[in-house]
Amino acid sequence: MAAEEGGSKIEGKSPWALAGRRLRRNYVALAFLAVFIAVLLICLLAPLYSSHVSHLRSDTPNAGGSITENGQKIPILSKGSSHFNKNGTVELTPGGIPIGPQWGASGGAYFFGADGLGRDVGTRLLYGGRNSLMIGLTAAAITTVLSIVLALIAAYFGSAPDWIISRFFDLIWAFPVILLGIALGTALSINGFHHTIIPSFWIFPGWTMNIPAGSLWIPIGVIAFVFIPYIGRPLRGQILALRNREFVEASTAQGASSLRIMFTELLPNIASSVLVLFTLIVANAILTEVGLSFLGAGVQPPHPSWGTMIADGQDVLASDPWLSLLPGIMITISVISLNVFGDGLRDALDPRAKVRIEH
Repeated sequence: MAAEEGGSKIEGKSPWALAGRRLRRNYVALAFLAVFIAVLLICLLAPLYSSHVSHLRSDTPNAGGSITENGQKIPILSKGSSHFNKNGTVELTPGGIPIGPQWGASGGAYFFGADGLGRDVGTRLLYGGRNSLMIGLTAAAITTVLSIVLALIAAYFGSAPDWIISRFFDLIWAFPVILLGIALGTALSINGFHHTIIPSFWIFPGWTMNIPAGSLWIPIGVIAFVFIPYIGRPLRGQILALRNREFVEASTAQGASSLRIMFTELLPNIASSVLVLFTLIVANAILTEVGLSFLGAGVQPPHPSWGTMIADGQDVLASDPWLSLLPGIMITISVISLNVFGDGLRDALDPRAKVRIEH
């Protein structure tokens, strides 16, 4: 929209254009966004790393193998080690100690060392990151879509739909995320999920959802379910405040359907909150997946995950810290990057929403 004042033309800008300009000026948020995108792209290139650098699959054990360094063969897992006990005599400890990082040895294989089964840590780090980030992003997307639909129905129609959906939010909210995730993940990881969603009727065959045990869709579904009220409740409150505004009443007076009002009038006015909540939920979903996989209720073998890698390395943390340290570093980088970018996105979309930190 343009206006003329004093012979000069003044161009008006939409709120989204102003938010985009503020975000482009926030170099810290953009830098952390670039870091997260770089981590995501590196993890997506895991098949290339596996086939052209390490020449090992993420689930290929190689406990009896060896690599060649400076013309000498080095076993992937040591056969044993010796140390002095309290009596001053030499005591032999059984083997199984994995090889450490090999910087450039054997053509790139075992660049970050091996785990207790002789598997390449670098390959598992990338494949595990691909699974963890994919689960976090997919679960957050499903949670966001379901939360938007439920919040729109509850806030717009009110009455019985609002009461039922609000109690559904309260029911999930009553349980801690990790405890509810452990309960659901453990139950579903044993037998999978096999239920009829749409029953058959006459000539219609119906639809039965069959998710086998060990599928990555199980942690995706569990995480998406437990985070629904964390987006649904804030959005419901915003929609309740917008429901009786003039533009909604004008659309109703013009004969617009409820579906049109919800998705063309109400939804655009909460889009900024949806974007901010989505970035924060992605970070929390990644952390939740890591926690569930660490506890055995998330990603199941042979699929790698940053959480399972930390669990595999906890028993040898003193002797082989890289097994847990490397996935921990990747988790920290990813989550901090998303949180910083989410804060920058929030400041760009609503510059009045400032968080004050008092010392």
